[in-house]
Order: sequence, then structure tokens, then C-alpha cells
Amino acid sequence: MTERKRILITGAAGFLGSHLCDRFIRDGYHVIAMDNLITGRLKNIEHLFHLEQFEFYNHDVSKFIHVPGKLDYILHFASPASPIDYLKIPIQTLKVGSLGVHNCLGLAKAKGARVLIASTSEVYGDPNVHPQNEDYWGNVNPVGPRGVYDEAKRFQEAITMAYHNFHGVETRIVRIFNTYGPRMRLNDGRVLPAFIGQALRGEDLTVFGDGSQTRSFCYVDDLIEGIVRLLNSDYTYPVNVGNPDEITIADFAEEIIKLTGTDQKVIYKELPVDDPKQRRPDIARAIELLGWEPKVHRSEGLKITYDYFRSLSQDELMQTDHYNFDKYIIR
Repeated sequence: MTERKRILITGAAGFLGSHLCDRFIRDGYHVIAMDNLITGRLKNIEHLFHLEQFEFYNHDVSKFIHVPGKLDYILHFASPASPIDYLKIPIQTLKVGSLGVHNCLGLAKAKGARVLIASTSEVYGDPNVHPQNEDYWGNVNPVGPRGVYDEAKRFQEAITMAYHNFHGVETRIVRIFNTYGPRMRLNDGRVLPAFIGQALRGEDLTVFGDGSQTRSFCYVDDLIEGIVRLLNSDYTYPVNVGNPDEITIADFAEEIIKLTGTDQKVIYKELPVDDPKQRRPDIARAIELLGWEPKVHRSEGLKITYDYFRSLSQDELMQTDHYNFDKYIIR
């Protein structure tokens, strides 16, 4: 038998990381999962623990990383990724996007592994170019409330390209746009789980601003496919992976109300600082280089996601962090 390829996935117990673990296990890899469980949950990967080709390290990647044996690939997905998280733990967010990526790149260099870094549409900030393509440098406020996340990701991209150009490390960079699906946390502050959680709890849906701001939602299975194709490609520069099907937040709230069959109202509150007014990926590069574009329509993906949230226990459904949500930013 051919020896299994070995892949390290950081942030493996998180929303995207856990789906990546599933995909690479299914594709026949030996998966080494790493997470410090600050925002990740073991529940997301516990179904894999009995497998011989899966192992888990409870470790903070901001500290030195040691993985025995060969490594073929490293996927760096460790990072708080929602406003509530990175505003609560700003220093850790900056460290995982600087020290963490530095450690992953150093490990890739030592092991001769190819490394893929998870960047984000947040590097575009509140964009002046629409839709956003990879050549746009962005409009980011480095000292604003979102700066700890946005600038961490921008630094990640810079040091990744430096390791590629100076050390010859094989690197890939994916810029991820709004993604949704099972295993999201209801209380993470992002607009989709926030709306569904409010609907399931019988609360009115909260829209910040006048609701004219836009987002584009990509179902998680589509995103994972794009990431796998990018990892296996020869392209080293950033690639947008997301769904260009754009919708206003006000219209999205109405979609959720229709989906859940609830009769809540939509209430409007002040738009937070630096909240992007529009967000839609230009995916021409992904189509050309990867032969990739999203397949799952939003109506289909939302139904799957809603069914997942409905399956949660009452305790999970009612679990919310005791923050003043008005001060946080809905992505």
C-alpha cells in the first residue's frame, strides 16, 4: 500500500478546521489536528478520534510547534474568526496571526512541506472597489476595533510570501469570504448564526445600520473544495474563494424569517465602526486557475444549516456569552 500523506491542520476543532479534517480523512490522508480550544470545540472532531489515521494535539500554535515524522502539508487555520472572539481576545488574535504563522512556516521549511495559509476577505477592509479582486490592496483601519484581525491576516500574507520568496517554501494563500454551514457557533456574532439563533429563541432579528450593507455567503462544502484545489495547484499568490451571490442584510433577515417560519420583527440598531458596507468576491482567478466555482445555492445551504441548529439541545441553543452585543460587529 502507498504510504499515507501526512497533513497538519491548525485550528482543527473550529468550524472550517473540522470540515477540513473530515475532507482529508475521506481523501486518505493521515491528519494531525492541532487546536488550543479557545474558540474550537472537541465536539466538532470527536467522531474522528477512534481512527488510526487521526491524531489530536491540544496546543497553542503561537508557541513552538513540534510534530514528529514527515509532513507533506500544513494548513494554518488557527485564529479567532468572529468579531466577538477577536474583540474579547485581541492579543491572542494578533499572536496567532504573527507568531503562529511564523511557527507554521518554520515547520514547513524544516519538513519540506507545502503550507496553505487561511487569509480572509477582511484584508479588503471596508472596500472602495466592488467586487473585490485579489489585486485590490484594501481599505483597512489598523487602529480600529477590527484592526487586530484584519492586520493579523495582512501580516500573515506578507510573511508567507517572504518565506516563499526568500526560503523557497511552497506556499498557498486563500482569501476566504463569508462561509456558513453546520458546526458554526450560534453565539459567535456573525450575522447568519446570529439571525438563526434569534429566530430559534423567538427573539427579534437585529440588523445593524439600515440593512443596505451586503454580504455574499458560501456554503462550507464549496469552500472546502476550493481550498483543496488551491492546495494542489501551482499558484502561490492569494486567491479569493467565496460565493459572489450578493444580498443585502435586510433581505437576508427576511430570508431567515421565511426559512424558520417565525413571525419575529426586524429591529434596526446603529452600524458599528468600520463595518464593511459591501462584500462580494471576484472569483475570476479561482475559476481560471482552479476550475472552481460554488455549486450549492444559498436556499439549499441555509436549509442544511438551519436543520443543524434545530438539532442542538436547548442548553446549546440558549447558550450566549454575556456581552453587550450592540458594541460588536456583525460580519
